[in-house]
Amino acid sequence: MKTTTLQSIVTNIAGMLVIVIASVSVKAQPAAARQHVLVDVSHGQIFWFDPAVPGSRKPDQVERIKYLNGELVKNATAFNADVSYSKGKLTPDVLAKTDVLFIHIPSAKYETDEVKAIQQYLQKGGSLLLVMDADYWSTLEQVNANDILSPYGIQFGKDSPIAGAGGLAKISAITPKELSIPYHGARLVNGGTPFCYSKLTKDEPFGTFTKLKSGGKIVAMGEGMVSLYMTSWEGVNNYQCSEFMGDVLGWLLK
Repeated sequence: MKTTTLQSIVTNIAGMLVIVIASVSVKAQPAAARQHVLVDVSHGQIFWFDPAVPGSRKPDQVERIKYLNGELVKNATAFNADVSYSKGKLTPDVLAKTDVLFIHIPSAKYETDEVKAIQQYLQKGGSLLLVMDADYWSTLEQVNANDILSPYGIQFGKDSPIAGAGGLAKISAITPKELSIPYHGARLVNGGTPFCYSKLTKDEPFGTFTKLKSGGKIVAMGEGMVSLYMTSWEGVNNYQCSEFMGDVLGWLLK
């Protein structure tokens, strides 16, 4: 009887030790490292600027950027990432701390060493979301976006011949379901894997992506409205901008 009782006590103690060790092991797991989205605002960006430094912007522009920043932060936070703004030159040191570089409709050229720094960043596994639009906002003569993309088989092309009809992001490695996104004219994008089109045709893509052998990733968009979170346009009030940007950031940060 005493032997049985002793065995029972030993068994119970061993079981408790296993639970304690397992609990300590779980608690010892390190937290996932926070990732970083860097928004470039140093090349004459038409719409984006640092909301903490509005400068001489008009009140409605300040309110708009607060909205944009808030939506981008929501999307980034879902993937354990934060958002910051680059107001100076893009250098290897700046990009070394970056997981996604977001360039939205610049209107000035990138210096030769900046282009090289971005390409080196991609070759080291960095991710790039590069957005242009039709010539109305800035042109390929003003902005050397294609110099950045030239080694990767993606190029911005001419303005789309289709003016305005709404857009679609088809099911792809980025978007697990079809999404309705805004479109009111765009710049065509050649190369990569096309996934964004006007609702009228799939012969004129304005969004494409590619994954490099280095692990680097690129999403190139020739239309800027979805990344401005414009959920309403010309009578349509349910464009899925947040879902789209969440899918894009999720893929780029993965």
